[in-house]
Amino acid sequence: MFISLWEFFYGHFFRFWMKWLLRQMTGKCELQRIFDTYVGAQRTHRIENSLTYSKNKVLQKATLVVQSEVDKCVEDIMKEKNINPEKDASFKICMKACLLQISGYKQLYLDVESVRKRPYDSDNLQHEKLLLKLWNLLMPTKKLKARISKQWADIGFQGDDPKTDFRGMGVLGLINLVYFSENYTNEAHQILSRSNHPKLGYSYAIVGINLTEMAYSLLKSEALKFHLYNFVPGIPTMEHFHQFYCYLVYEFDKFWFEEKPESIMYFNMYREKFHEKIKGLLLDCNVSLTLKI
Repeated sequence: MFISLWEFFYGHFFRFWMKWLLRQMTGKCELQRIFDTYVGAQRTHRIENSLTYSKNKVLQKATLVVQSEVDKCVEDIMKEKNINPEKDASFKICMKACLLQISGYKQLYLDVESVRKRPYDSDNLQHEKLLLKLWNLLMPTKKLKARISKQWADIGFQGDDPKTDFRGMGVLGLINLVYFSENYTNEAHQILSRSNHPKLGYSYAIVGINLTEMAYSLLKSEALKFHLYNFVPGIPTMEHFHQFYCYLVYEFDKFWFEEKPESIMYFNMYREKFHEKIKGLLLDCNVSLTLKI
C-alpha cells in the first residue's frame, strides 16, 4: 500500500517538479544529465526508465522503437527536448547506443521465444542433423548404433529417443547444448565426465535443457538487462544469449560439486539455490557474467 502510494505521488508530482528544478539549475534535460553522469548498463537502464515514465508521447514510444527507426527516433527526441546538436554533440551518439540496446533486448527475447516455441521434429532433417552433431561432439570416439537407442543415456538423456526431452524448451534446448559442445568442447567433455560421478553425478543433457529454461526465464523477466547492457555495447543477439547459457552450464557444474548434494533427488532444491545466486549477481548494475576459463 505504502509503496503504491509513493509510486503514484512520485510519478505524478514529485518527479515532475524535481526534473523541472534540476533543469533550471543545470540548463540540461534529464536525458542529458544521465549521459553526463552514468556509463554502461546504469546509463541505458536510467535512460529507459526516463523514457518509460515520461509524459511526453514521443519519449514514451522511444522504448518501443524498432532498430530500423532508431536514427529517426533520436532526431525526434532531440527536437522534442530542444537539444542543439552543436552544443551537445555527444547526445545523438549516446542516445542511439542506448536505444539500440533497449530495442535489441526486446528483439532478442522475441527471437529466443520463437526458437523455444519450435518443437523438435524427428521428421525435420535439420533437427536430426543437429541432434547427431551433439552426439558426435560429445562422444567422438563412440559410434551411435541407432537413432533410437539406449546410448543416449550416456550423454544424459532420459529415454531411448531424446526428442521427448525437448518438449519444454523446443529446439532451443538442443541448440544450446550443441553451442556449448561446439564452442567449449574440452569443457563439455570434462563436465560430461564429471556428470558420471558415482555419487554426485547428474544427467548432463537433462540438466543442460533445464539451464536453457533458466536462461530463458531470466531473459523474459528482464533480469538479464544489466548483464547484456554491460556485455554488449551494441545490439544483443542470439549469440550473446548462447554465451550466457554457456556461463550457466559451467558455473552450475562447479556449484553442484561444491555443494555436494546427498542425492540427485535434491536437484530441484539446489537448482533453485543456484538460480537465486545468479539472480543476486544480476542485480549488480556493473555485472557482466562471462565464461572465464
